Amino acid sequence: MTRYTATLFALASAFVLALAACAPAAQPAPSTAAPAAPKPTTAPAAAPTTASAAAPTTAAAAPTAAAAAKPTTATAAGAPTTAAAAGPAISISGPYPDEARSLNGAGATFPAPLYQKWFDEYVKVAQVQTNYQAIGSGGGIKGIQDQTVDFGASDAPMTDEQIAAAKGGELYHIPAALGAIVPTYNLPNVKTKLKFTGDTLGGIFLGTITKWNDPKLVADNPDLANVNEDIVVVHRSDGSGTTFGWTDYLSTVNPDWAAKVGKGTSVNWPVGLGGSGNSGVAGEVQQNPNSIGYVELIYAVQNNMGFGQVKNKAGKWIEPSLDGVTAAAAASAANIPADLRFSIVDAPGDTSYPISTATWLLLYKNIPDQPKAVALTRLAWWATHEGQKFNKDLAYATVPDALTARSEVFIKSIMSNGKPAFPGK
Repeated sequence: MTRYTATLFALASAFVLALAACAPAAQPAPSTAAPAAPKPTTAPAAAPTTASAAAPTTAAAAPTAAAAAKPTTATAAGAPTTAAAAGPAISISGPYPDEARSLNGAGATFPAPLYQKWFDEYVKVAQVQTNYQAIGSGGGIKGIQDQTVDFGASDAPMTDEQIAAAKGGELYHIPAALGAIVPTYNLPNVKTKLKFTGDTLGGIFLGTITKWNDPKLVADNPDLANVNEDIVVVHRSDGSGTTFGWTDYLSTVNPDWAAKVGKGTSVNWPVGLGGSGNSGVAGEVQQNPNSIGYVELIYAVQNNMGFGQVKNKAGKWIEPSLDGVTAAAAASAANIPADLRFSIVDAPGDTSYPISTATWLLLYKNIPDQPKAVALTRLAWWATHEGQKFNKDLAYATVPDALTARSEVFIKSIMSNGKPAFPGK
């Protein structure tokens, strides 16, 4: 990833300055609630390498994004209303007295390869075993709502209604990584990289574009003129932050999609086959010639699948990359609210990848079990600081410092029995 380093640092710096100059602006919350998901077990979730398994583990090139939910009001999630500058450096090392020695989490499949790496490394640092089940963002939201897990993980911020239904009270959203969602396809006889717009992607997933040689597709992809094949559409079958990001993007750029389907972690798909998790969609695309689906970029790269360029808001054809994701985040800086529930789809700027997103750790503001509260806050601090060094090698963009400074405020604000849970080391 070294060839992206200079651009990435420059964009991240621009993002910091933009955030400092702009007051956060709240936006309407998404209305679609995540469906119930099975209760996760406590066994560690190994990150598999095949498309039929839960999540790949090997390092990949550039990321894809699951676009996140639109932000809701800054006070709805109990978030501090002002962002604080990062305090003195705090390093997590060694076990802490009376800290819980195991934690259970569940949720998004998008960050599963990164989380597996994080938790494998963290047990060496703190001697705390973290068991993570990649069951989809809908399952992660349901798990934290019902308190069947210690933390949730989602690529779609919870809505006000979902937070209100949480048994443990108010929740914090802590950005863990940034990424992108890509249109991935299986066209054995087409060697060139395909190009898609919001119009053509919306038409494919609505079922109004049914052939690969449809004139709208051929206009951007001349090599499709002789591909007289039916398009096989593949989508997620489970509650998914990746689905939220995909449908958030389509709802933003395609009026027909917004009117007929809308956005959510689960939607009523007009056409297509369903696959569970990013890996399930990748598997269906691999097994079905002439198919198209949507996955986080790491799944397409690791499985050697084709994925297309997407025309952005500025009219530029953009290939998914760390640079494009960071550019989208920087361009969206003025619209990021205090509670960090935000969307960066269809961001302005020549280099912004249009289907970019964040993924979040979901933690309760009050955690009565003090040993677990200590363990959770130390893990969250490590993940948002030391853990970020693993992001780029696994095809995720790092969280800019300005957002991390806000996450620090959240972590330090988590309470246990009336006292701050984070020990500061």
